[in-house]
Amino acid sequence: MVVVDFNKKLDMMFPQARCELNYNKDYELLIATVLSAQCTDKRVNEVTKVLFDKYTLNDLAVAKKEDIENIIRSCGSYTKKATYIIEIAKSLIDNYEGIVPNNREYLESLPGVGRKTTNVVLSNLYDVPAIAVDTHVERVSKRLKLAQKNDDVLKVEKKLMKAIPKELWSRSHHQLVLFGRYICKARGPECEKCAFINDCTSKDKKALKN
Repeated sequence: MVVVDFNKKLDMMFPQARCELNYNKDYELLIATVLSAQCTDKRVNEVTKVLFDKYTLNDLAVAKKEDIENIIRSCGSYTKKATYIIEIAKSLIDNYEGIVPNNREYLESLPGVGRKTTNVVLSNLYDVPAIAVDTHVERVSKRLKLAQKNDDVLKVEKKLMKAIPKELWSRSHHQLVLFGRYICKARGPECEKCAFINDCTSKDKKALKN
């Protein structure tokens, strides 16, 4: 697949792609992204509206774990995520005066924060070129043969970074997320809306009638 055509097709389908997690402060994006693991952005936005209306960062650092759990329960893994939220809040306050820093090593050291979450945060807060490989990006990349079936998420990320111009990494990431979320779905992909229908060799592709 020609990279120029690849990015043109993404632009055609998702010209205004952006992060769909709602946030007003830097730490809200970080926490929302942690909550989004194995959870939809829609559900996270419902939960964080309640969470961030009730708690500031300082409040979260001293909050009772059970109270956080009750709010985020619908996000899944709520016991672990509640612990992560409290520990992240404490660490940001103790180490960076409550500011989410442009520091990959520090962010990846936080509980519940891995490379994917760090990529999302740095890309959106600091315009750092990055491709965060979530389940949607991974699925699309493999269906379009940009990565191999057995590639782990880091291999997928590296292959996308090699195939896509660096200045387009962050934009393409958002586009690929939306592509996988709304068109190239895990089940029932809407192939009739896909600009890559002639490029896709996936067995998941629907047989379309002319």
